[in-house]
This record gives sequence, structure tokens and C-alpha cells, in this order.
Amino acid sequence: MIKTIYFVFFICAFSLGLWACTGKDSDKFKNLSSDQFEEMIQDKTIQLVDVRTVAEYSEGHIPGSININVLDNEFGTNIEELLQKDRPVAVYCKSGRRSRNAANILVKKGFKVYNLDKGILDWKELGKEISF
Repeated sequence: MIKTIYFVFFICAFSLGLWACTGKDSDKFKNLSSDQFEEMIQDKTIQLVDVRTVAEYSEGHIPGSININVLDNEFGTNIEELLQKDRPVAVYCKSGRRSRNAANILVKKGFKVYNLDKGILDWKELGKEISF
């Protein structure tokens, strides 16, 4: 009987812990494949943002993108100065990790956000257009 109570308590505590660790902000932006991302950014109301460093951006970027480095301490300020909250934002980086972080920050600031899931590496691998 006591073992059963401890077991139920453990299961409840474990479930609560898992639920608490699921980032709700990540549910508020959409990860897109390169093909989906390419189709979506044809809409000229989309604000396309490369969140890599300036050096990475200069090595090749998606045409029409602006560069706002997510690793810059002023990232939060820069996005509020450069982007419009009433227009969706599409973000990408090298592999998708930094852009997910950027997407979470943007969502918290009230933006509607789309993320290029596997980053510009996948974009290039599929032979999609790059600007220099």
C-alpha cells in the first residue's frame, strides 16, 4: 500500500516536471522546412532576418534578409528598432539553433515568428538562392 502511494506520487511529480520543462514559447513560433520557408518568404510583408554574425552574413545570406546578430547584447533593442510588430518575422541562422533562441525572444516581445528549421546549411544543400 505505501509503495503504491509512493509510486503514484513519483509518477505525478515526474509528470509535473516534464510539463514544466516544455517551453511554451517554442509552441508560439513555427519551424519550417527550407521549401516551406522559401515559399513563405515570397510574401513581401514578411520581415526576413539572418541572426548570425556579420562575418557569417557576409559569407552568403538569403536574398532580402537583414542581419541582426542574436549574440549581440543589444539584440532585444535592435529588433524593436528595426522590425515592425504588425508584420510576421522569418528568422534563420547557420543550423537552426540560434534562430530558435531568437524566435523565442521575438515571441516574448509580441512578434509572429517563423524559423528555418535546419538553417542556411540545409538551404544551401538544397541549392536555393544565396546573395553575397
